[in-house]
Amino acid sequence: MAMIGAELLQRNAEKVNALNVFPVPDGDTGTNMSLTMSSGVRELRSRASEHMGKTAEALSKGLLMGARGNSGVILSQLFRGFSKSLSALNEATAMELAAALQHGVDLAYKAVVKPVEGTILTVAKEAAKHAVQYARRSTNVEELMEEVHRKANEALARTPDLLPVLKQVGVVDSGGQGLVYIYEGFLRYLKEGEAGEYGDMVFMPSEAAPPEQVTVPTTALERTASHHSAQARLSTDAIDFPYDMEFFINRRLGGGSAVFFDESAFKHSLEKDGDSILVIVDDDVIKVHVHSRRPGDVLNLALSYGELTDIHILNMREQHRELLQGDLNTGGADLSSAELLTGQAVNGMPPGQVYERAPYGIIAVALGEGTKELFRSSDVDTVLSGGQTMNPSTEDFLTAIDALSANHIFLLPNNSNIILAAEQAAELSERSVTVISTRTIPQGLAAMLAFKEEETPERNAEWMTAAAGSVISGQVTKAVRHTTMDGIDIQEGDYIGIKEKTIVASDSQLLAVCQTLLSSMLEDDGDVLTVLAGEEAQPEVTSALLKWMEAEYPDLELDMQIGGQPMYPYLFAVE
Repeated sequence: MAMIGAELLQRNAEKVNALNVFPVPDGDTGTNMSLTMSSGVRELRSRASEHMGKTAEALSKGLLMGARGNSGVILSQLFRGFSKSLSALNEATAMELAAALQHGVDLAYKAVVKPVEGTILTVAKEAAKHAVQYARRSTNVEELMEEVHRKANEALARTPDLLPVLKQVGVVDSGGQGLVYIYEGFLRYLKEGEAGEYGDMVFMPSEAAPPEQVTVPTTALERTASHHSAQARLSTDAIDFPYDMEFFINRRLGGGSAVFFDESAFKHSLEKDGDSILVIVDDDVIKVHVHSRRPGDVLNLALSYGELTDIHILNMREQHRELLQGDLNTGGADLSSAELLTGQAVNGMPPGQVYERAPYGIIAVALGEGTKELFRSSDVDTVLSGGQTMNPSTEDFLTAIDALSANHIFLLPNNSNIILAAEQAAELSERSVTVISTRTIPQGLAAMLAFKEEETPERNAEWMTAAAGSVISGQVTKAVRHTTMDGIDIQEGDYIGIKEKTIVASDSQLLAVCQTLLSSMLEDDGDVLTVLAGEEAQPEVTSALLKWMEAEYPDLELDMQIGGQPMYPYLFAVE
Protein backbone atom coordinates (compact mmCIF):
# COMPACT_ATOMS: atom_id res chain seq x y z
CA MET A 1 0.00 0.00 0.00
CA ALA A 2 2.74 2.44 0.97
CA MET A 3 4.78 1.71 -2.13
CA ILE A 4 1.86 2.10 -4.53
CA GLY A 5 0.76 5.27 -2.71
CA ALA A 6 4.27 6.71 -3.05
CA GLU A 7 4.44 5.70 -6.70
CA LEU A 8 1.11 7.29 -7.54
CA LEU A 9 2.09 10.49 -5.77
CA GLN A 10 5.41 10.55 -7.57
CA ARG A 11 3.72 10.14 -10.96
CA ASN A 12 1.41 13.05 -10.19
CA ALA A 13 3.85 15.30 -8.32
CA GLU A 14 3.84 17.92 -11.08
CA LYS A 15 0.05 18.05 -11.02
CA VAL A 16 0.18 18.69 -7.29
CA ASN A 17 2.88 21.32 -7.81
CA ALA A 18 0.63 23.09 -10.31
CA LEU A 19 -2.05 23.59 -7.65
CA ASN A 20 0.06 25.93 -5.53
CA VAL A 21 -1.97 29.12 -5.39
CA PHE A 22 0.87 31.61 -5.40
CA PRO A 23 1.92 32.40 -9.01
CA VAL A 24 5.64 32.24 -8.18
CA PRO A 25 8.01 29.42 -9.13
CA ASP A 26 7.88 27.73 -5.73
CA GLY A 27 5.24 25.15 -6.62
CA ASP A 28 6.95 22.30 -4.83
CA THR A 29 4.28 20.76 -2.61
CA GLY A 30 4.10 17.67 -4.80
CA THR A 31 7.88 17.39 -4.94
CA ASN A 32 8.23 17.76 -1.17
CA MET A 33 5.53 15.22 -0.42
CA SER A 34 6.95 12.79 -2.98
CA LEU A 35 10.48 13.05 -1.60
CA THR A 36 9.10 12.55 1.90
CA MET A 37 7.18 9.45 0.87
CA SER A 38 10.20 8.12 -1.05
CA SER A 39 12.29 8.40 2.11
CA GLY A 40 9.63 6.46 4.00
CA VAL A 41 9.54 3.70 1.41
CA ARG A 42 13.35 3.40 1.37
CA GLU A 43 13.34 2.89 5.14
CA LEU A 44 10.44 0.45 4.82
CA ARG A 45 12.39 -1.61 2.27
CA SER A 46 15.53 -1.64 4.41
CA ARG A 47 13.54 -2.91 7.41
CA ALA A 48 11.17 -5.29 5.63
CA SER A 49 8.90 -7.19 8.00
CA GLU A 50 5.75 -9.29 7.85
CA HIS A 51 4.63 -7.58 11.07
CA MET A 52 2.23 -4.71 10.39
CA GLY A 53 3.34 -2.63 13.38
CA LYS A 54 7.03 -2.89 12.50
CA THR A 55 6.28 -2.08 8.88
CA ALA A 56 4.34 1.02 9.89
CA GLU A 57 7.14 2.01 12.26
CA ALA A 58 9.74 1.76 9.47
CA LEU A 59 7.58 3.88 7.17
CA SER A 60 7.09 6.45 9.92
CA LYS A 61 10.80 6.72 10.68
CA GLY A 62 11.68 7.20 7.02
CA LEU A 63 9.00 9.87 6.60
CA LEU A 64 10.14 11.68 9.74
CA MET A 65 13.78 11.88 8.69
CA GLY A 66 13.03 12.72 5.06
CA ALA A 67 10.29 15.29 5.71
CA ARG A 68 10.64 18.35 3.46
CA GLY A 69 8.60 21.54 3.54
CA ASN A 70 5.44 22.12 5.53
CA SER A 71 3.49 19.55 3.52
CA GLY A 72 6.14 16.88 4.06
CA VAL A 73 6.37 17.54 7.79
CA ILE A 74 2.58 17.35 8.19
CA LEU A 75 2.54 14.14 6.15
CA SER A 76 5.22 12.65 8.39
CA GLN A 77 3.19 13.52 11.48
CA LEU A 78 0.04 11.96 10.02
CA PHE A 79 1.86 8.67 9.56
CA ARG A 80 3.75 8.99 12.83
CA GLY A 81 0.45 8.88 14.69
CA PHE A 82 -0.80 6.18 12.31
CA SER A 83 2.27 4.08 13.13
CA LYS A 84 1.96 4.52 16.88
CA SER A 85 -1.61 3.27 16.75
CA LEU A 86 -0.61 0.13 14.83
CA SER A 87 2.71 -0.52 16.58
CA ALA A 88 1.57 -3.56 18.59
CA LEU A 89 -0.52 -5.16 15.86
CA ASN A 90 0.50 -7.98 13.56
CA GLU A 91 -2.65 -7.40 11.52
CA ALA A 92 -5.39 -4.80 11.65
CA THR A 93 -9.16 -4.83 11.41
CA ALA A 94 -11.12 -2.10 9.69
CA MET A 95 -11.81 -0.52 13.07
CA GLU A 96 -8.12 -0.52 14.01
CA LEU A 97 -7.13 0.94 10.65
CA ALA A 98 -9.71 3.71 11.06
CA ALA A 99 -8.46 4.41 14.59
CA ALA A 100 -4.90 4.66 13.26
CA LEU A 101 -5.95 7.25 10.68
CA GLN A 102 -7.65 9.27 13.42
CA HIS A 103 -4.60 9.06 15.69
CA GLY A 104 -2.47 10.39 12.86
CA VAL A 105 -4.79 13.36 12.45
CA ASP A 106 -4.67 14.08 16.19
CA LEU A 107 -0.85 14.10 16.19
CA ALA A 108 -0.61 16.24 13.05
CA TYR A 109 -2.93 18.91 14.46
CA LYS A 110 -0.84 19.04 17.64
CA ALA A 111 2.34 19.47 15.59
CA VAL A 112 1.06 22.60 13.80
CA VAL A 113 1.01 25.70 15.97
CA LYS A 114 -1.84 27.36 14.07
CA PRO A 115 -3.73 24.77 12.00
CA VAL A 116 -5.41 26.21 8.91
CA GLU A 117 -8.59 24.61 7.60
CA GLY A 118 -8.89 24.06 3.88
CA THR A 119 -5.52 22.31 3.76
CA ILE A 120 -4.15 18.76 3.93
CA LEU A 121 -5.13 18.76 7.61
CA THR A 122 -8.80 19.18 6.74
CA VAL A 123 -8.70 16.44 4.11
CA ALA A 124 -7.04 14.02 6.55
CA LYS A 125 -9.43 14.97 9.37
CA GLU A 126 -12.63 14.52 7.36
CA ALA A 127 -11.45 11.22 5.89
CA ALA A 128 -10.43 9.81 9.30
CA LYS A 129 -13.63 10.93 10.99
CA HIS A 130 -15.70 9.22 8.31
CA ALA A 131 -13.52 6.09 8.54
CA VAL A 132 -14.19 5.74 12.27
CA GLN A 133 -17.94 6.07 11.68
CA TYR A 134 -17.96 3.67 8.71
CA ALA A 135 -15.92 1.02 10.56
CA ARG A 136 -18.82 0.66 13.00
CA ARG A 137 -20.96 -0.63 10.13
CA SER A 138 -18.50 -2.66 8.07
CA THR A 139 -15.52 -4.89 8.82
CA ASN A 140 -14.26 -4.96 5.22
CA VAL A 141 -10.89 -3.17 4.99
CA GLU A 142 -11.12 -2.66 1.23
CA GLU A 143 -14.55 -1.04 1.55
CA LEU A 144 -13.23 1.13 4.38
CA MET A 145 -10.34 2.39 2.25
CA GLU A 146 -12.75 3.06 -0.60
CA GLU A 147 -14.80 5.24 1.75
CA VAL A 148 -11.66 6.98 3.04
CA HIS A 149 -10.63 7.81 -0.52
CA ARG A 150 -14.14 8.99 -1.44
CA LYS A 151 -14.43 11.18 1.65
CA ALA A 152 -10.95 12.60 1.15
CA ASN A 153 -11.93 13.58 -2.39
CA GLU A 154 -15.10 15.24 -1.11
CA ALA A 155 -13.15 17.15 1.54
CA LEU A 156 -10.59 18.17 -1.07
CA ALA A 157 -13.35 19.56 -3.30
CA ARG A 158 -14.55 21.73 -0.39
CA THR A 159 -11.16 23.23 0.43
CA PRO A 160 -11.84 26.36 -1.68
CA ASP A 161 -14.89 27.06 0.49
CA LEU A 162 -12.69 27.05 3.60
CA LEU A 163 -9.66 28.90 2.28
CA PRO A 164 -10.58 32.04 0.29
CA VAL A 165 -7.31 32.21 -1.61
CA LEU A 166 -8.05 28.80 -3.15
CA LYS A 167 -11.45 29.96 -4.36
CA GLN A 168 -9.97 33.17 -5.69
CA VAL A 169 -7.52 31.25 -7.89
CA GLY A 170 -9.91 28.38 -8.63
CA VAL A 171 -7.92 25.39 -7.36
CA VAL A 172 -8.11 22.84 -4.55
CA ASP A 173 -5.45 22.55 -1.87
CA SER A 174 -2.21 21.06 -3.21
CA GLY A 175 -1.26 19.18 -0.01
CA GLY A 176 -4.75 17.74 0.24
CA GLN A 177 -4.51 16.57 -3.37
CA GLY A 178 -1.20 14.87 -2.60
CA LEU A 179 -2.78 12.99 0.30
CA VAL A 180 -5.67 11.89 -1.93
CA TYR A 181 -3.16 10.37 -4.37
CA ILE A 182 -1.59 8.43 -1.50
CA TYR A 183 -4.97 7.14 -0.36
CA GLU A 184 -5.77 6.22 -3.97
CA GLY A 185 -2.58 4.16 -4.05
CA PHE A 186 -3.64 2.38 -0.85
CA LEU A 187 -7.01 1.57 -2.39
CA ARG A 188 -5.58 0.41 -5.72
CA TYR A 189 -3.39 -2.16 -4.03
CA LEU A 190 -6.24 -3.45 -1.87
CA LYS A 191 -8.51 -3.77 -4.91
CA GLU A 192 -6.03 -4.94 -7.53
CA GLY A 193 -3.21 -6.55 -5.57
CA GLU A 194 -0.26 -7.89 -7.48
CA ALA A 195 -2.39 -8.54 -10.56
CA GLY A 196 -3.30 -4.88 -10.88
CA GLU A 197 -1.79 -2.13 -12.96
CA TYR A 198 0.79 -1.28 -10.31
CA GLY A 199 1.17 -4.62 -8.55
CA ASP A 200 3.77 -6.16 -10.85
CA MET A 201 6.13 -3.20 -10.95
CA VAL A 202 9.43 -3.20 -9.13
CA PHE A 203 9.04 0.06 -7.28
CA MET A 204 11.86 2.25 -6.13
CA PRO A 205 11.22 5.98 -6.09
CA SER A 206 13.61 7.86 -8.29
CA GLU A 207 16.30 9.51 -6.24
CA ALA A 208 16.31 13.26 -6.01
CA ALA A 209 19.56 15.00 -6.75
CA PRO A 210 21.72 14.72 -3.65
CA PRO A 211 21.73 17.90 -1.59
CA GLU A 212 24.76 20.09 -1.79
CA GLN A 213 27.38 19.25 0.79
CA VAL A 214 27.07 21.17 4.03
CA THR A 215 29.41 24.13 3.95
CA VAL A 216 32.44 23.67 6.18
CA PRO A 217 31.73 25.86 9.22
CA THR A 218 34.93 27.89 9.24
CA THR A 219 33.84 30.26 11.99
CA ALA A 220 33.30 27.33 14.36
CA LEU A 221 36.79 26.13 13.45
CA GLU A 222 38.18 29.50 14.37
CA ARG A 223 36.41 29.35 17.72
CA THR A 224 37.53 25.81 18.56
CA ALA A 225 40.80 25.15 16.78
CA SER A 226 42.65 28.43 16.21
CA HIS A 227 46.18 27.47 15.12
CA HIS A 228 46.48 24.46 17.39
CA SER A 229 44.94 21.03 17.61
CA ALA A 230 41.68 20.69 19.50
CA GLN A 231 43.38 18.60 22.18
CA ALA A 232 46.00 21.26 22.86
CA ARG A 233 43.29 23.72 23.87
CA LEU A 234 41.82 21.49 26.54
CA SER A 235 43.45 20.45 29.78
CA THR A 236 43.07 16.85 30.83
CA ASP A 237 41.48 17.85 34.13
CA ALA A 238 38.82 19.83 32.25
CA ILE A 239 37.23 16.58 31.08
CA ASP A 240 34.49 16.47 33.72
CA PHE A 241 32.96 13.18 32.63
CA PRO A 242 35.94 11.01 31.68
CA TYR A 243 34.33 7.64 30.99
CA ASP A 244 32.94 7.30 27.48
CA MET A 245 30.38 4.49 27.73
CA GLU A 246 28.42 2.67 25.06
CA PHE A 247 26.31 -0.45 25.45
CA PHE A 248 23.00 -2.14 24.66
CA ILE A 249 20.23 -3.13 27.05
CA ASN A 250 18.24 -6.23 26.13
CA ARG A 251 14.93 -5.84 27.94
CA ARG A 252 13.96 -9.49 27.58
CA LEU A 253 15.10 -11.02 30.87
CA GLY A 254 15.57 -14.76 30.52
CA GLY A 255 13.26 -14.85 27.53
CA GLY A 256 10.38 -13.42 29.54
CA SER A 257 8.32 -10.30 29.00
CA ALA A 258 10.02 -6.96 28.46
CA VAL A 259 10.71 -4.81 31.50
CA PHE A 260 8.90 -1.45 31.51
CA PHE A 261 11.31 1.28 30.46
CA ASP A 262 10.72 4.90 31.44
CA GLU A 263 12.92 6.70 28.92
CA SER A 264 12.45 10.15 30.47
CA ALA A 265 13.33 8.95 34.00
CA PHE A 266 16.33 6.99 32.68
CA LYS A 267 17.72 10.04 30.87
CA HIS A 268 17.11 12.21 33.93
CA SER A 269 19.11 9.78 36.07
CA LEU A 270 22.01 9.82 33.61
CA GLU A 271 21.98 13.64 33.48
CA LYS A 272 22.68 13.87 37.22
CA ASP A 273 26.27 12.83 36.68
CA GLY A 274 26.86 12.66 32.94
CA ASP A 275 26.60 14.34 29.55
CA SER A 276 26.62 13.48 25.81
CA ILE A 277 23.62 11.26 26.51
CA LEU A 278 22.03 9.34 23.66
CA VAL A 279 19.26 6.79 24.27
CA ILE A 280 17.65 5.01 21.31
CA VAL A 281 14.74 2.68 22.03
CA ASP A 282 14.07 0.07 19.36
CA ASP A 283 11.48 -2.40 20.60
CA ASP A 284 13.19 -4.57 23.24
CA VAL A 285 16.72 -3.26 22.60
CA ILE A 286 17.98 0.05 23.95
CA LYS A 287 21.19 1.68 22.69
CA VAL A 288 22.88 3.88 25.33
CA HIS A 289 25.77 6.32 25.02
CA VAL A 290 26.90 8.53 27.91
CA HIS A 291 29.96 10.26 29.31
CA SER A 292 30.04 9.70 33.07
CA ARG A 293 32.12 10.06 36.22
CA ARG A 294 30.81 6.82 37.71
CA PRO A 295 30.53 4.03 35.14
CA GLY A 296 29.58 1.51 37.82
CA ASP A 297 26.50 3.54 38.76
CA VAL A 298 25.46 3.76 35.11
CA LEU A 299 25.76 0.02 34.59
CA ASN A 300 23.85 -0.73 37.81
CA LEU A 301 21.07 1.61 36.68
CA ALA A 302 20.92 -0.03 33.25
CA LEU A 303 20.92 -3.55 34.73
CA SER A 304 17.54 -2.89 36.31
CA TYR A 305 16.06 -2.81 32.79
CA GLY A 306 17.64 -5.93 31.32
CA GLU A 307 20.82 -7.68 30.25
CA LEU A 308 23.77 -5.58 29.06
CA THR A 309 25.64 -6.45 25.86
CA ASP A 310 28.45 -4.96 23.73
CA ILE A 311 29.78 -2.85 26.61
CA HIS A 312 32.54 -0.39 25.66
CA ILE A 313 34.10 1.97 28.25
CA LEU A 314 36.99 4.31 27.39
CA ASN A 315 38.87 6.62 29.75
CA MET A 316 38.99 9.90 27.85
CA ARG A 317 41.48 11.47 30.25
CA GLU A 318 43.93 8.67 29.51
CA GLN A 319 43.26 9.11 25.80
CA HIS A 320 43.82 12.83 26.14
CA ARG A 321 47.17 12.48 27.87
CA GLU A 322 48.35 10.12 25.12
CA LEU A 323 47.10 12.48 22.45
CA LEU A 324 48.81 15.48 24.04
CA GLN A 325 52.07 13.58 24.13
CA GLY A 326 51.61 12.67 20.47
CA ASP A 327 50.83 16.31 19.67
CA LEU A 328 54.08 17.42 21.31
CA ASN A 329 56.02 14.81 19.37
CA THR A 330 54.55 15.78 16.01
CA GLY A 331 54.40 19.54 16.52
CA GLY A 332 50.61 19.61 16.47
CA ALA A 333 48.08 17.31 14.87
CA ASP A 334 46.74 18.27 11.47
CA LEU A 335 43.02 17.65 11.94
CA SER A 336 40.43 18.14 9.25
CA SER A 337 37.47 20.42 9.92
CA ALA A 338 35.04 17.49 9.94
CA GLU A 339 37.17 15.63 12.48
CA LEU A 340 37.45 18.66 14.73
CA LEU A 341 33.71 19.21 14.68
CA THR A 342 32.47 15.65 15.03
CA GLY A 343 35.19 13.99 17.10
CA GLN A 344 35.52 11.15 14.57
CA ALA A 345 38.52 8.84 14.60
CA VAL A 346 41.77 10.52 13.52
CA ASN A 347 44.88 8.42 12.90
CA GLY A 348 43.36 5.59 14.90
CA MET A 349 42.02 7.86 17.65
CA PRO A 350 38.68 6.52 18.92
CA PRO A 351 35.82 9.00 18.67
CA GLY A 352 35.23 11.01 21.82
CA GLN A 353 34.51 14.54 22.87
CA VAL A 354 37.99 15.78 23.65
CA TYR A 355 37.63 19.32 22.35
CA GLU A 356 36.26 22.53 23.74
CA ARG A 357 32.80 23.44 22.46
CA ALA A 358 32.04 26.91 21.20
CA PRO A 359 29.20 28.69 23.02
CA TYR A 360 27.10 29.00 19.85
CA GLY A 361 26.66 27.42 16.46
CA ILE A 362 24.46 28.88 13.73
CA ILE A 363 22.90 27.12 10.75
CA ALA A 364 21.20 29.11 7.97
CA VAL A 365 19.44 28.13 4.75
CA ALA A 366 20.25 30.05 1.57
CA LEU A 367 20.39 29.70 -2.21
CA GLY A 368 22.90 31.51 -4.40
CA GLU A 369 26.65 31.74 -3.80
CA GLY A 370 26.57 35.44 -3.03
CA THR A 371 23.80 35.03 -0.48
CA LYS A 372 25.59 32.10 1.14
CA GLU A 373 28.77 34.17 1.40
CA LEU A 374 26.83 36.95 3.13
CA PHE A 375 25.75 34.50 5.82
CA ARG A 376 29.24 33.04 6.16
CA SER A 377 30.70 36.52 6.61
CA SER A 378 28.08 37.13 9.32
CA ASP A 379 29.50 34.30 11.47
CA VAL A 380 27.08 31.61 10.29
CA ASP A 381 28.82 28.26 10.72
CA THR A 382 26.84 26.07 8.33
CA VAL A 383 24.92 27.14 5.23
CA LEU A 384 22.46 24.59 3.89
CA SER A 385 21.38 24.89 0.29
CA GLY A 386 17.67 25.56 0.05
CA GLY A 387 14.90 27.95 -0.78
CA GLN A 388 11.56 28.01 -2.51
CA THR A 389 12.25 25.08 -4.83
CA MET A 390 14.63 23.02 -2.72
CA ASN A 391 13.71 22.52 0.92
CA PRO A 392 16.21 20.87 3.29
CA SER A 393 14.77 17.82 5.04
CA THR A 394 14.57 17.22 8.77
CA GLU A 395 17.52 14.85 8.40
CA ASP A 396 19.58 17.53 6.61
CA PHE A 397 19.10 19.81 9.61
CA LEU A 398 19.92 17.01 12.08
CA THR A 399 23.12 16.16 10.21
CA ALA A 400 24.20 19.79 10.28
CA ILE A 401 23.33 20.09 13.99
CA ASP A 402 25.33 16.98 14.87
CA ALA A 403 28.36 18.29 12.96
CA LEU A 404 28.60 21.50 14.99
CA SER A 405 30.78 21.74 18.09
CA ALA A 406 28.64 24.19 20.03
CA ASN A 407 26.70 24.29 23.28
CA HIS A 408 23.66 26.02 21.75
CA ILE A 409 22.61 26.07 18.12
CA PHE A 410 20.38 28.55 16.27
CA LEU A 411 18.57 27.60 13.06
CA LEU A 412 17.60 30.25 10.49
CA PRO A 413 15.27 28.61 7.91
CA ASN A 414 14.83 31.86 5.93
CA ASN A 415 11.74 30.52 4.17
CA SER A 416 8.22 29.94 5.50
CA ASN A 417 8.10 26.51 3.87
CA ILE A 418 11.21 25.34 5.75
CA ILE A 419 10.27 26.42 9.28
CA LEU A 420 8.36 23.24 10.19
CA ALA A 421 11.23 20.98 9.12
CA ALA A 422 13.64 23.09 11.20
CA GLU A 423 11.32 22.93 14.22
CA GLN A 424 10.94 19.18 13.82
CA ALA A 425 14.73 18.77 13.72
CA ALA A 426 15.08 20.89 16.86
CA GLU A 427 12.55 18.69 18.63
CA LEU A 428 14.25 15.45 17.56
CA SER A 429 17.78 16.58 18.33
CA GLU A 430 19.38 15.81 21.68
CA ARG A 431 21.24 19.13 21.43
CA SER A 432 20.13 22.54 22.65
CA VAL A 433 18.56 24.11 19.54
CA THR A 434 16.49 27.26 18.96
CA VAL A 435 14.67 28.03 15.71
CA ILE A 436 14.43 31.70 14.76
CA SER A 437 11.41 31.63 12.43
CA THR A 438 12.88 33.76 9.66
CA ARG A 439 10.73 33.66 6.52
CA THR A 440 13.01 35.48 4.07
CA ILE A 441 16.72 35.90 3.36
CA PRO A 442 16.65 39.57 4.49
CA GLN A 443 15.08 38.53 7.80
CA GLY A 444 17.85 35.98 8.31
CA LEU A 445 20.56 38.55 7.62
CA ALA A 446 18.91 41.02 10.01
CA ALA A 447 18.73 38.33 12.70
CA MET A 448 22.46 37.70 12.35
CA LEU A 449 23.23 41.40 12.82
CA ALA A 450 21.42 41.24 16.17
CA PHE A 451 23.31 38.14 17.37
CA LYS A 452 25.83 38.69 20.16
CA GLU A 453 28.06 35.82 21.22
CA GLU A 454 28.53 37.12 24.76
CA GLU A 455 24.77 37.10 25.48
CA THR A 456 22.55 34.28 26.74
CA PRO A 457 20.62 32.04 24.32
CA GLU A 458 17.31 33.47 25.58
CA ARG A 459 18.36 37.07 25.02
CA ASN A 460 19.85 36.30 21.62
CA ALA A 461 16.66 34.56 20.57
CA GLU A 462 14.64 37.59 21.67
CA TRP A 463 16.85 40.08 19.85
CA MET A 464 17.22 38.01 16.68
CA THR A 465 13.46 37.48 16.44
CA ALA A 466 12.79 41.18 16.97
CA ALA A 467 15.38 42.17 14.34
CA ALA A 468 13.88 39.78 11.80
CA GLY A 469 10.43 41.19 12.48
CA SER A 470 11.61 44.78 11.88
CA VAL A 471 12.58 44.07 8.26
CA ILE A 472 10.21 44.71 5.35
CA SER A 473 11.01 42.08 2.73
CA GLY A 474 10.36 42.29 -0.99
CA GLN A 475 11.02 39.94 -3.86
CA VAL A 476 10.68 40.06 -7.62
CA THR A 477 10.09 36.98 -9.75
CA LYS A 478 8.19 35.78 -12.81
CA ALA A 479 4.60 34.55 -12.69
CA VAL A 480 4.28 30.93 -13.77
CA ARG A 481 0.55 31.10 -14.47
CA HIS A 482 -2.21 33.57 -15.28
CA THR A 483 -4.29 34.53 -12.28
CA THR A 484 -5.88 37.40 -10.39
CA MET A 485 -4.62 37.91 -6.88
CA ASP A 486 -4.65 40.78 -4.39
CA GLY A 487 -6.70 42.75 -6.89
CA ILE A 488 -4.01 42.53 -9.58
CA ASP A 489 -4.45 40.81 -12.94
CA ILE A 490 -1.30 38.74 -13.53
CA GLN A 491 -0.26 37.33 -16.89
CA GLU A 492 1.95 34.26 -17.17
CA GLY A 493 5.54 35.37 -17.78
CA ASP A 494 5.05 38.83 -16.25
CA TYR A 495 7.31 40.02 -13.47
CA ILE A 496 5.58 40.33 -10.11
CA GLY A 497 6.63 42.24 -7.01
CA ILE A 498 5.78 40.77 -3.62
CA LYS A 499 5.86 42.79 -0.41
CA GLU A 500 5.99 40.30 2.46
CA LYS A 501 3.13 37.98 1.36
CA THR A 502 1.17 40.46 -0.80
CA ILE A 503 1.56 40.98 -4.54
CA VAL A 504 1.75 44.72 -5.14
CA ALA A 505 2.99 44.90 -8.75
CA SER A 506 2.77 43.02 -12.05
CA ASP A 507 4.22 44.12 -15.37
CA SER A 508 6.14 42.80 -18.37
CA GLN A 509 8.91 45.31 -17.57
CA LEU A 510 11.30 44.33 -14.76
CA LEU A 511 12.28 47.92 -13.86
CA ALA A 512 8.65 49.04 -13.53
CA VAL A 513 7.88 46.20 -11.12
CA CYS A 514 10.96 46.96 -9.01
CA GLN A 515 10.02 50.65 -8.78
CA THR A 516 6.41 49.94 -7.81
CA LEU A 517 7.46 47.37 -5.21
CA LEU A 518 10.08 49.64 -3.64
CA SER A 519 7.66 52.57 -3.55
CA SER A 520 5.26 50.39 -1.58
CA MET A 521 7.99 49.14 0.76
CA LEU A 522 9.14 52.70 1.48
CA GLU A 523 5.68 54.16 2.14
CA ASP A 524 6.47 54.31 5.86
CA ASP A 525 10.04 55.48 5.29
CA GLY A 526 13.18 53.51 6.08
CA ASP A 527 16.85 54.16 6.73
CA VAL A 528 18.60 51.37 4.84
CA LEU A 529 17.74 49.49 1.65
CA THR A 530 19.59 46.25 0.89
CA VAL A 531 19.43 44.94 -2.69
CA LEU A 532 20.37 41.33 -3.49
CA ALA A 533 20.79 40.87 -7.25
CA GLY A 534 20.04 37.35 -8.45
CA GLU A 535 21.15 35.21 -11.39
CA GLU A 536 18.54 36.81 -13.67
CA ALA A 537 19.19 40.39 -12.64
CA GLN A 538 19.78 42.62 -15.67
CA PRO A 539 22.78 45.01 -15.41
CA GLU A 540 20.98 47.81 -17.22
CA VAL A 541 17.96 47.43 -14.92
CA THR A 542 20.19 47.40 -11.83
CA SER A 543 21.94 50.58 -12.97
CA ALA A 544 18.65 52.33 -13.79
CA LEU A 545 17.13 51.22 -10.50
CA LEU A 546 20.03 52.61 -8.44
CA LYS A 547 19.84 55.94 -10.26
CA TRP A 548 16.10 56.09 -9.66
CA MET A 549 16.59 55.33 -5.96
CA GLU A 550 19.21 58.06 -5.59
CA ALA A 551 16.86 60.58 -7.22
CA GLU A 552 13.66 59.54 -5.40
CA TYR A 553 15.15 58.71 -1.98
CA PRO A 554 18.39 60.72 -1.63
CA ASP A 555 18.62 60.20 2.14
CA LEU A 556 18.26 56.42 1.95
CA GLU A 557 21.39 54.37 2.58
CA LEU A 558 21.85 51.80 -0.21
CA ASP A 559 23.61 48.47 0.23
CA MET A 560 24.02 46.64 -3.10
CA GLN A 561 25.02 42.95 -2.97
CA ILE A 562 25.36 40.16 -5.56
CA GLY A 563 23.21 37.38 -4.13
CA GLY A 564 23.23 35.05 -7.12
CA GLN A 565 19.89 33.50 -6.13
CA PRO A 566 17.97 31.73 -8.93
CA MET A 567 14.45 32.68 -10.08
CA TYR A 568 14.35 35.90 -8.06
CA PRO A 569 16.17 38.65 -10.01
CA TYR A 570 15.98 40.96 -7.00
CA LEU A 571 15.43 40.61 -3.25
CA PHE A 572 14.92 43.79 -1.24
CA ALA A 573 15.07 44.57 2.46
CA VAL A 574 14.06 47.86 4.09
CA GLU A 575 15.10 48.61 7.66
